[in-house]
Amino acid sequence: MFNHTNCDEKNENLDNLTLAKFLKYNCQTTHDSVDNLVMSVKPFDTPENYIRFLQLQAIFHKIVDDIYKNPNLNQKIEGLSELARYDSVIQDLQDLNTSEKAIKTPLPQLSGAEILGWLYCAEGSNVGAAFLFKDAQNKLGLGAEYGARHLAPHADGRGKHWRDFVAQLNTLSLTEEERTAALKGALDAFAFYKIIVREIFELK
Repeated sequence: MFNHTNCDEKNENLDNLTLAKFLKYNCQTTHDSVDNLVMSVKPFDTPENYIRFLQLQAIFHKIVDDIYKNPNLNQKIEGLSELARYDSVIQDLQDLNTSEKAIKTPLPQLSGAEILGWLYCAEGSNVGAAFLFKDAQNKLGLGAEYGARHLAPHADGRGKHWRDFVAQLNTLSLTEEERTAALKGALDAFAFYKIIVREIFELK
């Protein structure tokens, strides 16, 4: 689901890598554990499971919605605000006659360059959502116009859109401290997602 955004804390000297490659290199096992956890709850096996998945997605995208609409970032990454998917998740929930779910876990308060790590994970998840979108279509009869809007590909195609996004992300001028903070944000995003998967699906 998160596909290429693999994150695991390492201390290698990767100063010569672009931001995207730096995050990718440092994000291996955590990404895999998130994907494995999500698929273990079989989100597309029943309508009830899919509703829980949507409620999970709503929480995550509510957190990153402000990042997509950040005025400063929108000056540096063209069309960023248009990529936000929180509203689409809410529409998907409404299609299925349900709504967001309150959780006990407090939402994280993001600051500084940490938001770049969260943004990287959020956009990367759209690339990895290709097979999720197919499952929503094939198993549940949902699609880009009903019930699975937020999983639909970008108009330019997932691959081209991701390359264009990464190219803009890599133009951001960051200090070493900010790159480290961005990595922390990515790691935190994965960790939080795992927490809310367990809460929404009532896993022990």
